[in-house]
Amino acid sequence: MFYSQPGLRPRTWEASSPEHKKWVEVFKACDEDNKGYLSREDFKVAVVMLFGYKPSKIEADSVMSSVDPNTSGIRLKEFLDIVRKKKEAQLYRSEVRHIFTAFDRHYRGYLTLEDFKKAFKQVAPKLSERIILEVFRGIFSS
Repeated sequence: MFYSQPGLRPRTWEASSPEHKKWVEVFKACDEDNKGYLSREDFKVAVVMLFGYKPSKIEADSVMSSVDPNTSGIRLKEFLDIVRKKKEAQLYRSEVRHIFTAFDRHYRGYLTLEDFKKAFKQVAPKLSERIILEVFRGIFSS
């Protein structure tokens, strides 16, 4: 999927009911004292449980600075929104990686104009070479 404007992302993604339930269960499990919010450390544990990695200090700082300053941590609603956005970004990166891999037929880790042309000849054979060149320049000059 290609977008003509830099930074444009696919429409928002919604969690399935079982996935949403899992997120709520993780929130409750990490909110050990039933405070109604997750502290910085609670949040880190929740990310490990859901995504399999410990968030960096920068990521934790960013999340904690984005929460309501009148609370002592991340409330359930905020947590669900944060997790949904992380999942959305994860799916977007996965989609981009999948598309790139399909274009990178020689497994070089980069695309040449010829790779790009061959890929477009397969998926959009009637697309003019001029358009393909403009897309290539637009993507790789950003």
